[in-house]
Amino acid sequence: MTTPSSMPSLVLPVASQPTAVRPTQSPDPAKIAKSAHEFEAMAIGQLLEPMFDTVDSAHDAFGGGAGEEAWKPMLVQAFAKQIEAHGGLGLAKPIYDAMLRAQEAGSK
Repeated sequence: MTTPSSMPSLVLPVASQPTAVRPTQSPDPAKIAKSAHEFEAMAIGQLLEPMFDTVDSAHDAFGGGAGEEAWKPMLVQAFAKQIEAHGGLGLAKPIYDAMLRAQEAGSK
């Protein structure tokens, strides 16, 4: 049986440099709005993707093949960006508000 006095002591290294502190930045509403709109477009793309997975275009005159499979994700994202640019699902505003509150709380 090992007793506490016979166990080797564990020595942890001590950091010699203090950790860097990030300067507080005021929230940039334009960057937050852009991120909120990009997030909504990504979410719409995720919702559209299963719909495009059910389309069988391999038997169409102009569809199918490896090329279509390679380009399909980009087509879905292009549709999602257009849907978001024309009103979307209304997610961007609540996301923007939440991100702005989080940034403001973090800068205090």
